[in-house]
Amino acid sequence: MTKKLRTSVVLAAILLGSVSMTSVQAAAFGQSIGHVLLISIDGMHAVDFTNCAVGIEGANSGAPYCPNLALLANKGVTYVNAATSKPSDSFPGLMALVTGSSPRTMGIYYDVAYDRSLNPPAQTTGNKLAGGPCTPGATPSGTRTEYDEGIDIDQTQLNGGAPTGDGGINSINPNYLVRDKNCKPVYPWNFIRTNTIFGVIHGAGGYTAWSDKHASYSSVGGPGGGTNVDDYFSPEINSTEVAMPQNKIMNCNPLPDSAAFNAGDDYTGSFQNIQCYDSLKVQAILNEIDGKNHDGTAYKQVPELFGMNFQAVSIGQKLLYQHGAVAPGYSETGGYLDSVGTPSDSLLQEIEFVDNMIGMMVSELKKQNVYDTTLIIITAKHGQSPIDRARLSLIPGHSGTNGEPPSQIISSYLPVSETSGVGPTEDDVSLLWLSDETQTANAVALLESDASLAGIGEIFWGPSLSTLYNTPGVPPNGDPRTPDIIVAPNVGVIYTTSKKKDMEHGGFAHDDTNVIMLVSNPNFHASTVSSAVETSQVAPTILEALGLNPNSLKAVRQEGTQVLPKLSF
Repeated sequence: MTKKLRTSVVLAAILLGSVSMTSVQAAAFGQSIGHVLLISIDGMHAVDFTNCAVGIEGANSGAPYCPNLALLANKGVTYVNAATSKPSDSFPGLMALVTGSSPRTMGIYYDVAYDRSLNPPAQTTGNKLAGGPCTPGATPSGTRTEYDEGIDIDQTQLNGGAPTGDGGINSINPNYLVRDKNCKPVYPWNFIRTNTIFGVIHGAGGYTAWSDKHASYSSVGGPGGGTNVDDYFSPEINSTEVAMPQNKIMNCNPLPDSAAFNAGDDYTGSFQNIQCYDSLKVQAILNEIDGKNHDGTAYKQVPELFGMNFQAVSIGQKLLYQHGAVAPGYSETGGYLDSVGTPSDSLLQEIEFVDNMIGMMVSELKKQNVYDTTLIIITAKHGQSPIDRARLSLIPGHSGTNGEPPSQIISSYLPVSETSGVGPTEDDVSLLWLSDETQTANAVALLESDASLAGIGEIFWGPSLSTLYNTPGVPPNGDPRTPDIIVAPNVGVIYTTSKKKDMEHGGFAHDDTNVIMLVSNPNFHASTVSSAVETSQVAPTILEALGLNPNSLKAVRQEGTQVLPKLSF
């Protein structure tokens, strides 16, 4: 921890009385941990880590294939029963990591969701969420909420259409943002209801950095003016593919998959080009380890908190390649070969790629003499389902003849903004907000009557919903963001017509939620924890490691989120 950070923490504690004496002393006299590197390998299950670290017959001749992760585990605590947020979407999954919160407290359910207390954006967004009228002070009409690539100035551009630079928050179009009751745009960092570890650390004088797939994920900064993340980098993953001469750690000029490039696909459509995309963010991490900003153009300091997400494993799991023959060593279908998680050739390539990139980060930490004082946390925003392809059921499917998803069954009960424009929130889960909440029982009855057709496993509504989340409704009697109905389908059911995927996330199934969780530092001894933990426990753990008070997080106080067990800083 830097002298500036320690001094700021002590002064804040004296003036505000918000930090315990134990935390004040730890901050004042220094910690063994001065930096935290947080990495999300989106989609990576706990079983993926076990298989790649130990080896599994049918992949890499049975030999281990993630040596760098295995080395970190030799000096770390592995949590084999870690669970993500529910829903297990990227947006709530990411925010759980940085807030210590469940959707009940943070108010985040999906990157595309609904809020009864907000107004539509001023202009129709890039993903066709319709703009609408707004009268300051009037009761809001309610609107779908969109915090993905649709709020970029130009989502076809790698920098999100930012007028200068490589994107970040400058690529957000405020006219594409939903608006509050005073018709002011709600920026991503203010959409979240709770503060974050970035806000706490930045407020204590620390330096922070984060890299992710959309400008909208600047929500990690938490409430404020968008400045809690000192260095935010967000190359747009859904942009049209372009060559990357700026990439210094991989040969991506031209991109290796010319067929996907020539087809004008985005980076999610290629097993190879997604590696070029991810390595841009790895390059940012390497620059930050060197005490520079993400693009290496200015000297800063090694952040107290920094990190990124990888998309390669997620693409390796779900992609059905659409551009002809794949490159040697890859398979046209990603995912798994069996129910024990033997990876396909393409998924194997992605896991090996990510492992190699993490090895580069560790080498750079050692080179800059900060490895011993850096806590490395590797987890995932979400898993992916189903691992067992025999369970796969696409509804309505590529031909549209395999039944109807829940939103179509009860479409007459949904708000107009759910049945036009962006469309309903459905992956391997279905979140439903009704235009008239008094009709919830009737809507559920319709779902029950078509449960087999829609592959429905469980329906959460009424008391079964309110035990997990706030009661849905309009303030002051309910939470305007809570869905009226959540449908958890049978394992393997995905509500989609896409021909590009045969796995998905968002749901409550084990494959969706049981993810890698590894906390490593050279001073640790290898151990395994089999008791249940949650990814939301990462947030208070990071503050504890840096000598800050976990109770500085609103969600920790409200939900009682605990520091991860079996760690000593």
